[in-house]
Formats: sequence, structure tokens, C-alpha cells
Amino acid sequence: MADAIQPADLGFFSALASAGSLSAAARELGITTPAVSKHLALMEARVGVLLVNRTTRRMSLTPEGELYLAHARRILGDIQDMEDLLGVSKSTPQGLLRVNATLGFGRSHIAPLISRFARQYPQVEVQLQLSVNPPPLTEDTFDVCIRFGAPPDARVIARRIAPNRRLLCASPAYLQQHGTPKVPHDLTQHQCIGIRQGDEAYGLWRLGTGRGAKLQTEAIKTRGNLSTNDGEIAVNWALDGHGILLRAEWDIQRYLDSGRLVEVLPGYSTPDADIHAVYPQRHQSAARVRSFVDFVAQAFQPQRG
Repeated sequence: MADAIQPADLGFFSALASAGSLSAAARELGITTPAVSKHLALMEARVGVLLVNRTTRRMSLTPEGELYLAHARRILGDIQDMEDLLGVSKSTPQGLLRVNATLGFGRSHIAPLISRFARQYPQVEVQLQLSVNPPPLTEDTFDVCIRFGAPPDARVIARRIAPNRRLLCASPAYLQQHGTPKVPHDLTQHQCIGIRQGDEAYGLWRLGTGRGAKLQTEAIKTRGNLSTNDGEIAVNWALDGHGILLRAEWDIQRYLDSGRLVEVLPGYSTPDADIHAVYPQRHQSAARVRSFVDFVAQAFQPQRG
């Protein structure tokens, strides 16, 4: 079993998993489909387990295959990091880049940026994962994570990409029917649309007055008939007049501009939710990571007329 896993197998299996089928992998690798099948069979024979479930039209990884893939991509990433540290590929970003972002923001803002980034840097293979909650910072599951708020972890680098505020808002129809809150405590008498995301206390909205040492914060326990873990759904409910919503400015600004939503309690502040690009310290010399973070940061710069 000394040769059970060979270095060449790692890149092959990563390419196979990304392609999704033996024939697609053959086209990607520039070899025949029987050659791909033979290579895979030899790999499985050496490790003694099935890595891929094969059918006539599609393939899927077995649990052992998922484990093999995770370690293969980590090892390939380490090799790429070593090349970056040695200056081998500093001039040309290349290799695998794993990006994580939240569902709504990732779909509407990050995915289009990745499309443009891929055209500019064709040697970078980008994998975008969208999730309700960001992956644990201690796990090696991403190279760059776009998230709201700076992470409380010194082992990662957090670059501020853009300022962001959370705003209270509601539809004009809701406010006309139920009245407009004048002070934070009035929210307890309203339907408030809940969003269950991350580690934040659900249904607890913190509103403040003043700045710096004079900042005074009031925690309001809200209630409502509707809640979700998807921010886009929550915004649509607010547009439909179901209640008051606390949501990131990036997600609702166009509706505030059009008048479909109206800001509520504008004189009170909520905790900042600035947008950051987060990545492990060991990736700070990686050309593919630096280029992507710079690309995203540039895209979010205010447009000068």
C-alpha cells in the first residue's frame, strides 16, 4: 500500500470531480474516456475502496470519494501556496480559488464579479459556494469568504471591501395601515419580519442614539408572523406589506430609491455590517487570492461621475 495514493492522482481526481462525468473529464484533460475510466479504476484498486458511483449518464462521489477530494484539493492548494511563497507564480494568478459568500449577496453581487474575474484571469479555477452561514474560520473549506462584519479571529485577514449599514424599512402600504414607529419601543407593537442567520440573537434588534462615548443602545425584542433564513425572501415579504424589516443597505437601497420601501426610524443607528473579504493568513502571498480580493475591492469602490 506504499503507492496507494500517487501525486498525479490528486489533480486527476480534482479535475474529474469538477467535470462531473467521465466524458467531460476526458475533454478537460485531453484524453479519451476509456483512459479516464482506466485511471480511476487503477486509483480505486490501489486505495481499496470505490471513489465514484458510476451510471450510464452521470457519476457521483462516494463518501470515501468526498473525503479523497477534500484532502486532494487541500494538498493541491498547499502546493500552490508554496509556489506563491517561492515566487514561482507571483506574476500570473492561477490554480484553484474557493470562494464563499452568503446566499442573496453572493448570488446578486459576487457571482457577476466572478464572471468578470474569470475572463480576466482564465488560469484561475473558481469554485463559488453560497451558504446561509459562513463556514467556520478554523476549517480549511475556503480561500476567500465574503462576509458582513469583521470576524473576531486573529488567524485570518479581513480586508474591508465596502461600508454597509443595516436599515429598518417597510412598505408604504404597511405603514399607512399600521402607522409609523416614532421610537424603538414602538416596534414591539408591529409585525417584524425575522431573519434567522448566523450566530446573531434572533429577533433582537439593537438601535442606538449618539456617537462614540455618548452612544446609547436599546435592545428591542421583536415579534412577527413571518421569519426565514433567506434575506431575499424577507425583502419580498416586506415589499408585499407584511411588516418591518431590518436589512443590509446593499439589499434594499434600490427599493428605497424607488419608493417601494420606506426607511423606518432613520434617526436611530444599528450595528455596522461592513463587507469584508476574509482569508487565512497563509494565503496572503497567493497571487490568485490577492488578485481576487483586489478585483472585488475595486468593483465596490464608489463610482465617480
